[in-house]
Amino acid sequence: MSPYKSSMEKTVVIIPALNEERSIAQVIGDIPRDLVTEIVVVDNGSTDSTARIASGCGATVVNEGRKGYGQACLAGINHIKNSSYTPDIIVFLDGDYSDYPGEMKNLVSPVTEDGYDLVIGSRTVGERQKGALLPQALMGNYVATRLIKLFYGVSFTDLGPFRAIRYDKLLSLDMKDKTFGWTVEMQIKAAKKGLRCTEVPVSYRKRIGTSKVTGTITGSFMAGVKIIWMIFRQLFS
Repeated sequence: MSPYKSSMEKTVVIIPALNEERSIAQVIGDIPRDLVTEIVVVDNGSTDSTARIASGCGATVVNEGRKGYGQACLAGINHIKNSSYTPDIIVFLDGDYSDYPGEMKNLVSPVTEDGYDLVIGSRTVGERQKGALLPQALMGNYVATRLIKLFYGVSFTDLGPFRAIRYDKLLSLDMKDKTFGWTVEMQIKAAKKGLRCTEVPVSYRKRIGTSKVTGTITGSFMAGVKIIWMIFRQLFS
């Protein structure tokens, strides 16, 4: 466990990372040290120095060679299950420095102070750098969140990766998706279970490096198909 100061609520950060050697030190360095118990970087098969740099910055590095965003998140959760302590809150954060880790308290506070179970950092209502969210990502968010509202009755404005959730509630969701559908699966299952969900505005900037999803036409198409498939699939499960 990394030597970070622990508050009354034990918060663990999970950072899926694939070839993020240019950004991972900045991500870890901006995380408020008095807020977290452990930072877990899941190296999802990087071919660069991501793992070494993350370890040098004090993070716990979990190696997960099976590719996929959801697969990396599941590996992080499995690491926590096998830890010697039980956290209260899990924060998910990307490793490309597009999110602002310093805003983490804004996501955690609604959980610790207002009794929410899941808090989504919304990039669409927050301040974002021009060009940080590509048109295909904005359109995908628009369609997906409106379908969630239509079918599941909960309003979201984003499927953003920067989010906080109660650990016991996360386990109750029995997350399964191993690729692009991870975030939408979490939000749909939370809605179906009646968890208390909210959003807070978060800042967003252009990532360091290239997006593994929306940075290519193929990636954008595959992500869109998977998200829509997940929304409809959950209607019958």
